[in-house]
Parts: sequence; structure tokens; C-alpha cells
Amino acid sequence: MDHKQVLSLLLLAAVWLPPCGGTPERDGGGWASGSEVGLQDEGPCSIDVLDAASLTHRQFIERYAYTRPVILTGITDNTKFRLLCSKTNLLGSFGDRSIRLSTANTHSYKKVDVPFREYVDVLLKPQSADALGSDTLYFFGDNNFTEWSPLFDQYQPPPYGLPGTTAAYSFGVAGPGSGVPFHWHGPGFSEVLYGRKRWFLYPPDQEPHFHPNRTTLSWLQETYPVLPPEEAPLECTIRPGEVLFFPDRWWHATLNLDTSVFMSTFLG
Repeated sequence: MDHKQVLSLLLLAAVWLPPCGGTPERDGGGWASGSEVGLQDEGPCSIDVLDAASLTHRQFIERYAYTRPVILTGITDNTKFRLLCSKTNLLGSFGDRSIRLSTANTHSYKKVDVPFREYVDVLLKPQSADALGSDTLYFFGDNNFTEWSPLFDQYQPPPYGLPGTTAAYSFGVAGPGSGVPFHWHGPGFSEVLYGRKRWFLYPPDQEPHFHPNRTTLSWLQETYPVLPPEEAPLECTIRPGEVLFFPDRWWHATLNLDTSVFMSTFLG
């Protein structure tokens, strides 16, 4: 049975799965939670959090699309996709597939190809605060859309687009304490399927103080506590089913508080 047939069977199981305890959604999908005390702190939330039912597409464009981030709840229902992203299901369908890892520094200099199972079994572990970004391998983006299309085809992207743009997916899995230091690019959405992801954002004209080869975890422990109030970032922690939108050219850094499975939809 090939991986497309396996995914079809798993999707049928998701359709009929009863909403009771023991599902991957209830137990974190088999992925590890944060093991350090510091990773239990979700921090404050200074970003608007809205039920998508209360925000029309036009209001999204007028209030947020070009000016500030927003977190939307209830914007999509990816329950079936989330089930397919449990640890058991992803390893069963893609364990032997090669994935491309990037170093977790601002400029992502290095790329390494490894089997997905090796990444999960060997490299997917809690991040050390003293590790350098150039020594940390991170699975996010550079996806083989031909091999992963049976999975990605099940994803329901946010329905809010921007005029003149098209959407491109970037899927990832990363361990507790990992993340990407401050960088910027075009606008997009980010959804967490499992775990929790803490976000820090600055507008384009407010470049944050950071070292491009130091991790977000080290920045959080060393720089964040001494920031004056006027230099504090916008921030929030998003959880499964929540979608964060970030506008064009906004600086942002991420920190995975648990082993996180996530999908970003870039608009370009």
C-alpha cells in the first residue's frame, strides 16, 4: 500500500472518529510538550484575538491586512488535517521520505537532507539556550510538494487573501525551545496544528535588537527581560486551531513552547 492509499484510509478514519478522549488532538498528537519550566510561560498577548465570524473579509483588509497582525479563531476547521499530522500518522506515511532542513538563523545559510524519521528520532529534541542558530537544524518549508501533496491537499487555508497575491504553503515540525530569530518577508498566515508557538513582532520601521546567529530562546532569556517599554514587541502565543496573520515586511521571531506541527500560508 503506497502513502497515498494510507492517507486516504486515515482520512476516512478522521471522518468517522468520535469526539472523545484519546484522540491525537487530546493527547498532543504523540508529540512532546515543553520540558523546561521557562517554556511553560506563554507570556502576555498584545495582539488582537478575534473570532473570524465577527470579522468580514472587507474588515480584515481595512483593519489589519496592511497595518498590524491579528489572531483569528474559528477561521478554518482543520480537524481532519490535524489527525493526519499526529506523530504516528506522519511517520507511517512519510517516515522514509527525505526532507530538507535549514539552519535556524536569520539568513538560513545551510541546508541538509535527511529522512523524516531520522529527523524525528534524532534531531527533534529540546533546544539548548546556548546553541547557535547555525548549529540548529529546523524543518520548515522547502517541502517536496509532489511527495507531500496527499497531505497538503487536505489542508484548509484561511479564506482571507490579499488582492494580487497567490498562496504558497510551508509545513514544519520543530522541537521545544526551537524557533527562528527575527527576520522579515512578505505577508502570510501561520496555523498551529499541535503544540504552542510564541510569536514576537515589530513593525517594519522598528528593527529589533538581536544577533542573527543567536536563537529566539537566548534572546528571550537575555534581551527580552531588559527591554524598555517602548521597545517591547507585539506578542502572543498561538495554540492549535488559531491562525496568526502577519503583514508585509513585519519583523518576527518564533519560539516553539512544545514540539510543534504548523503550517504557514505565504502570500506573494
